[in-house]
Amino acid sequence: MEENIGKTDKNIRMILALVFAYLGYAYTPWLYIVAVILVVTIATGSCLPYKLLGISTNKKK
Repeated sequence: MEENIGKTDKNIRMILALVFAYLGYAYTPWLYIVAVILVVTIATGSCLPYKLLGISTNKKK
């Protein structure tokens, strides 16, 4: 898959992943799933909803 997530988007997703991981620890483990999904999109550099909507925040083409 081509990368469609830029550096700023990855940084925001990392912060959100940390927040959801903490909330999962503090409240309900279901929020860990959201954190894992965010980390996977960071690792792959690709986001399926972005692909379906034709959005790309990656400036490298």
